[in-house]
Amino acid sequence: MTVAVLLAGGSGSRFGGECPKQFLCVAGKSILAHTIDVFESHPLIDEIAIVTRADSLEETQRIVTEGGYQKVRRFLIGGRERYHSSLAAINAYTDDSVRLLIHDAVRPLVSHRIISDCIRALDHFEAVDVAIPATDTIIRVDEHDCIVETPPRAMLRNVQTPQGFRRGTINRAYDIGLRDPAFITTDDCGVVHHYLPDTPIYVVRGEVTNIKITYPEDLRTWNMER
Repeated sequence: MTVAVLLAGGSGSRFGGECPKQFLCVAGKSILAHTIDVFESHPLIDEIAIVTRADSLEETQRIVTEGGYQKVRRFLIGGRERYHSSLAAINAYTDDSVRLLIHDAVRPLVSHRIISDCIRALDHFEAVDVAIPATDTIIRVDEHDCIVETPPRAMLRNVQTPQGFRRGTINRAYDIGLRDPAFITTDDCGVVHHYLPDTPIYVVRGEVTNIKITYPEDLRTWNMER
């Protein structure tokens, strides 16, 4: 079974305003609904689980009911950090053969091609990331904001989502990581890479249009893409 996990628990503090960005209305429906549409219509997605905040559960359920989405089977409550939301989904499934595609709910322009490539890659790999080549030079600085390294740009990628996993693999990585007093992470592939270093993580080719709605300017970019 392949499950799309939509992380919709963000507060939207960087976006500004009182409404979490996943509930903002664009072209007649919420950003969350646009994202659900993509996975609902994908033939290889068997089920959708939405991870949200407790105080957003009712609004999330309303969007699903009004949209008539048949694949949304679970509403889960996340936590303070992003990885708490991922863990809510990981813990909701017990079959280690389940494939989890963990996706930002505010990336509504993800394509069917990216989703298909992730699912097919999981036939051969236990973890899959999505990324595009970096177009800017990336520098690493020290605590004084002085450059200490300029990595070769040809080897650098900007990470997107979804990130795909066999459930047993991502569960094992978190089980090890959460016992580490220094545990910190910003994405799920990073947990696998750090705590299961012998597990290859395949990188699917992303798309520049697969943007994450983080700032108001991103809505203008979305409108241009549409």
